[in-house]
Amino acid sequence: MKTVLHAASSRGHASHGWLNSYHSFSFAGYQNPERVHFGALRVLNDDTVAAGMGFGTHPHDNMEIISIPLEGTLEHKDSAGNHGIIRQGDVQVMSAGTDIAHSEKNHSHTEQVKFLQIWVFPNKRNVTPRYDQQTFQAADRANQFQQILSPAPDDAGVWIHQDAWFHLADFSAGHSAEYALKKTGNGVYVFVLEGDVTVNGQTLHSRDGLGVWDTDILAFQADSAARLLLMEVPMNF
Repeated sequence: MKTVLHAASSRGHASHGWLNSYHSFSFAGYQNPERVHFGALRVLNDDTVAAGMGFGTHPHDNMEIISIPLEGTLEHKDSAGNHGIIRQGDVQVMSAGTDIAHSEKNHSHTEQVKFLQIWVFPNKRNVTPRYDQQTFQAADRANQFQQILSPAPDDAGVWIHQDAWFHLADFSAGHSAEYALKKTGNGVYVFVLEGDVTVNGQTLHSRDGLGVWDTDILAFQADSAARLLLMEVPMNF
Protein backbone atom coordinates (compact mmCIF):
# COMPACT_ATOMS: atom_id res chain seq x y z
CA MET A 1 0.00 0.00 0.00
CA LYS A 2 1.18 3.50 -0.88
CA THR A 3 -0.16 6.77 0.48
CA VAL A 4 0.27 10.51 0.08
CA LEU A 5 -1.00 12.96 2.69
CA HIS A 6 -2.11 16.48 1.79
CA ALA A 7 -2.82 18.38 5.00
CA ALA A 8 -5.44 21.11 4.70
CA SER A 9 -2.87 23.74 5.64
CA SER A 10 -0.56 22.67 2.79
CA ARG A 11 -3.01 23.45 0.00
CA GLY A 12 -2.53 26.28 -2.43
CA HIS A 13 -4.63 29.37 -1.69
CA ALA A 14 -5.98 32.23 -3.76
CA SER A 15 -8.10 35.10 -2.49
CA HIS A 16 -9.63 37.49 -5.01
CA GLY A 17 -12.10 39.23 -2.74
CA TRP A 18 -15.17 37.69 -4.35
CA LEU A 19 -13.46 34.26 -4.50
CA ASN A 20 -11.64 32.35 -1.77
CA SER A 21 -10.18 29.15 -3.20
CA TYR A 22 -8.02 26.33 -1.84
CA HIS A 23 -6.24 24.05 -4.31
CA SER A 24 -5.30 20.46 -3.46
CA PHE A 25 -3.42 20.25 -6.78
CA SER A 26 -1.60 22.73 -8.99
CA PHE A 27 -4.01 25.27 -10.42
CA ALA A 28 -3.72 28.79 -11.88
CA GLY A 29 -1.17 30.71 -9.78
CA TYR A 30 -0.46 27.74 -7.49
CA GLN A 31 2.08 25.46 -9.14
CA ASN A 32 3.65 22.61 -7.19
CA PRO A 33 5.48 19.96 -9.26
CA GLU A 34 4.89 17.40 -6.50
CA ARG A 35 1.13 18.02 -6.55
CA VAL A 36 0.01 18.08 -10.16
CA HIS A 37 -2.53 15.27 -9.96
CA PHE A 38 -3.46 12.02 -8.22
CA GLY A 39 -3.85 9.50 -11.02
CA ALA A 40 -6.68 10.74 -13.24
CA LEU A 41 -7.76 13.28 -10.59
CA ARG A 42 -6.41 16.59 -11.88
CA VAL A 43 -8.14 19.35 -9.86
CA LEU A 44 -9.79 19.55 -6.45
CA ASN A 45 -10.70 23.14 -5.67
CA ASP A 46 -12.52 24.13 -2.48
CA ASP A 47 -14.22 27.39 -3.48
CA THR A 48 -16.22 30.05 -1.67
CA VAL A 49 -17.89 32.64 -3.91
CA ALA A 50 -19.41 35.87 -2.60
CA ALA A 51 -23.08 36.73 -3.14
CA GLY A 52 -23.91 37.64 -6.72
CA MET A 53 -20.39 36.90 -8.00
CA GLY A 54 -18.93 34.11 -10.10
CA PHE A 55 -16.82 32.86 -12.97
CA GLY A 56 -17.56 34.44 -16.35
CA THR A 57 -17.90 32.39 -19.52
CA HIS A 58 -14.72 30.42 -20.24
CA PRO A 59 -13.86 27.37 -22.38
CA HIS A 60 -12.88 23.78 -21.55
CA ASP A 61 -12.05 20.74 -23.64
CA ASN A 62 -11.29 17.08 -22.96
CA MET A 63 -11.93 17.17 -19.24
CA GLU A 64 -14.64 15.72 -16.98
CA ILE A 65 -15.75 18.51 -14.61
CA ILE A 66 -17.77 17.79 -11.47
CA SER A 67 -19.28 20.40 -9.14
CA ILE A 68 -20.56 19.56 -5.65
CA PRO A 69 -22.22 22.43 -3.71
CA LEU A 70 -21.60 22.30 0.03
CA GLU A 71 -23.55 25.42 0.99
CA GLY A 72 -25.73 27.82 -0.96
CA THR A 73 -26.77 27.73 -4.62
CA LEU A 74 -24.71 27.65 -7.81
CA GLU A 75 -25.95 28.66 -11.26
CA HIS A 76 -24.57 27.09 -14.45
CA LYS A 77 -24.92 28.18 -18.09
CA ASP A 78 -23.06 26.79 -21.09
CA SER A 79 -22.68 27.16 -24.84
CA ALA A 80 -24.73 23.99 -25.45
CA GLY A 81 -27.80 25.72 -24.05
CA ASN A 82 -27.80 24.06 -20.63
CA HIS A 83 -28.91 26.12 -17.65
CA GLY A 84 -28.92 24.57 -14.18
CA ILE A 85 -29.42 25.66 -10.58
CA ILE A 86 -27.32 23.41 -8.33
CA ARG A 87 -27.97 23.21 -4.61
CA GLN A 88 -26.52 21.39 -1.63
CA GLY A 89 -27.32 17.72 -2.19
CA ASP A 90 -26.90 18.02 -5.97
CA VAL A 91 -23.98 16.80 -8.07
CA GLN A 92 -23.32 18.28 -11.50
CA VAL A 93 -21.15 16.86 -14.25
CA MET A 94 -20.00 18.37 -17.53
CA SER A 95 -18.04 16.41 -20.12
CA ALA A 96 -16.19 19.15 -21.97
CA GLY A 97 -15.21 16.86 -24.85
CA THR A 98 -14.54 18.62 -28.13
CA ASP A 99 -15.13 22.05 -26.59
CA ILE A 100 -17.66 23.82 -24.40
CA ALA A 101 -17.82 27.22 -22.76
CA HIS A 102 -19.62 27.76 -19.47
CA SER A 103 -20.14 30.17 -16.62
CA GLU A 104 -20.67 29.48 -12.93
CA LYS A 105 -21.93 32.04 -10.48
CA ASN A 106 -23.49 32.36 -7.07
CA HIS A 107 -27.23 32.27 -7.72
CA SER A 108 -27.91 34.18 -4.49
CA HIS A 109 -27.45 37.93 -4.14
CA THR A 110 -27.38 37.71 -0.33
CA GLU A 111 -25.58 34.49 0.67
CA GLN A 112 -22.20 33.00 -0.24
CA VAL A 113 -21.88 29.65 -2.00
CA LYS A 114 -19.33 26.98 -1.16
CA PHE A 115 -18.62 24.18 -3.61
CA LEU A 116 -16.02 21.68 -4.76
CA GLN A 117 -14.90 21.85 -8.36
CA ILE A 118 -13.23 18.63 -9.48
CA TRP A 119 -11.55 17.82 -12.80
CA VAL A 120 -10.86 14.26 -13.96
CA PHE A 121 -8.89 13.34 -17.08
CA PRO A 122 -11.20 11.39 -19.46
CA ASN A 123 -10.48 8.01 -21.01
CA LYS A 124 -11.92 9.17 -24.35
CA ARG A 125 -10.94 12.36 -26.16
CA ASN A 126 -13.11 14.62 -28.28
CA VAL A 127 -16.45 13.23 -27.15
CA THR A 128 -19.65 15.19 -27.68
CA PRO A 129 -20.03 17.64 -24.78
CA ARG A 130 -22.72 16.68 -22.28
CA TYR A 131 -24.25 17.98 -19.05
CA ASP A 132 -26.14 16.31 -16.22
CA GLN A 133 -27.04 16.84 -12.59
CA GLN A 134 -28.74 14.70 -9.96
CA THR A 135 -30.02 15.18 -6.41
CA PHE A 136 -28.93 12.83 -3.62
CA GLN A 137 -30.59 12.31 -0.25
CA ALA A 138 -28.47 12.82 2.87
CA ALA A 139 -30.19 9.90 4.60
CA ASP A 140 -28.68 7.52 2.02
CA ARG A 141 -25.14 8.25 3.18
CA ALA A 142 -25.68 7.94 6.93
CA ASN A 143 -22.96 5.52 8.11
CA GLN A 144 -22.58 4.16 4.60
CA PHE A 145 -21.01 5.01 1.24
CA GLN A 146 -23.42 6.71 -1.14
CA GLN A 147 -22.34 6.38 -4.77
CA ILE A 148 -22.70 9.69 -6.60
CA LEU A 149 -20.62 9.04 -9.75
CA SER A 150 -19.59 6.09 -11.90
CA PRO A 151 -18.41 5.21 -15.44
CA ALA A 152 -21.79 3.80 -16.50
CA PRO A 153 -25.00 5.65 -17.43
CA ASP A 154 -27.09 2.84 -15.93
CA ASP A 155 -25.24 2.81 -12.58
CA ALA A 156 -26.00 4.94 -9.52
CA GLY A 157 -25.15 8.63 -9.76
CA VAL A 158 -23.97 10.83 -12.58
CA TRP A 159 -21.46 9.32 -15.00
CA ILE A 160 -18.23 10.38 -16.68
CA HIS A 161 -15.88 9.13 -19.38
CA GLN A 162 -13.47 7.47 -16.94
CA ASP A 163 -13.30 4.33 -14.78
CA ALA A 164 -13.97 6.38 -11.67
CA TRP A 165 -16.39 6.07 -8.77
CA PHE A 166 -17.18 8.82 -6.25
CA HIS A 167 -18.90 8.28 -2.90
CA LEU A 168 -20.07 10.50 -0.06
CA ALA A 169 -20.37 9.29 3.52
CA ASP A 170 -21.62 10.79 6.78
CA PHE A 171 -20.22 8.82 9.71
CA SER A 172 -21.28 9.16 13.32
CA ALA A 173 -18.53 9.21 15.95
CA GLY A 174 -17.09 5.74 16.52
CA HIS A 175 -18.46 4.26 13.30
CA SER A 176 -16.14 1.93 11.36
CA ALA A 177 -16.44 0.88 7.73
CA GLU A 178 -14.50 -0.57 4.82
CA TYR A 179 -14.38 0.50 1.19
CA ALA A 180 -13.42 -2.08 -1.44
CA LEU A 181 -11.97 -0.63 -4.62
CA LYS A 182 -14.03 -1.23 -7.75
CA LYS A 183 -11.19 -1.78 -10.19
CA THR A 184 -7.66 -3.17 -10.00
CA GLY A 185 -5.07 -0.46 -10.58
CA ASN A 186 -7.23 2.31 -9.19
CA GLY A 187 -6.45 4.46 -6.19
CA VAL A 188 -8.69 6.43 -3.83
CA TYR A 189 -8.33 10.06 -2.82
CA VAL A 190 -10.15 10.66 0.48
CA PHE A 191 -11.15 14.27 1.17
CA VAL A 192 -12.49 15.07 4.63
CA LEU A 193 -15.28 17.63 4.43
CA GLU A 194 -15.94 17.76 8.16
CA GLY A 195 -14.71 16.04 11.30
CA ASP A 196 -11.93 13.58 12.09
CA VAL A 197 -11.39 10.09 10.70
CA THR A 198 -8.62 7.50 10.62
CA VAL A 199 -8.05 5.81 7.24
CA ASN A 200 -5.76 2.78 7.13
CA GLY A 201 -4.05 4.04 10.28
CA GLN A 202 -3.67 7.67 9.13
CA THR A 203 -5.57 10.26 11.16
CA LEU A 204 -7.21 12.99 9.08
CA HIS A 205 -8.95 16.22 9.98
CA SER A 206 -11.29 18.60 8.20
CA ARG A 207 -10.15 19.41 4.64
CA ASP A 208 -7.20 16.98 4.77
CA GLY A 209 -6.70 14.78 1.73
CA LEU A 210 -5.21 11.29 1.60
CA GLY A 211 -4.35 9.39 -1.57
CA VAL A 212 -4.14 5.60 -1.22
CA TRP A 213 -3.14 3.09 -3.90
CA ASP A 214 -1.65 -0.37 -4.37
CA THR A 215 -4.34 -1.77 -2.09
CA ASP A 216 -7.75 -3.41 -2.49
CA ILE A 217 -9.51 -2.05 0.59
CA LEU A 218 -9.61 0.99 2.85
CA ALA A 219 -10.53 0.84 6.54
CA PHE A 220 -12.27 3.84 8.15
CA GLN A 221 -12.76 4.75 11.80
CA ALA A 222 -14.64 7.94 12.59
CA ASP A 223 -12.93 9.69 15.50
CA SER A 224 -15.76 12.25 15.57
CA ALA A 225 -18.82 12.84 13.44
CA ALA A 226 -17.33 13.08 9.95
CA ARG A 227 -18.34 13.74 6.38
CA LEU A 228 -16.16 12.34 3.59
CA LEU A 229 -15.78 12.38 -0.18
CA LEU A 230 -14.07 9.35 -1.74
CA MET A 231 -12.80 9.62 -5.31
CA GLU A 232 -11.66 6.34 -6.83
CA VAL A 233 -9.71 6.94 -10.05
CA PRO A 234 -7.25 5.08 -12.30
CA MET A 235 -3.62 5.64 -11.32
CA ASN A 236 -2.43 5.01 -14.87
CA PHE A 237 -4.39 6.46 -17.74
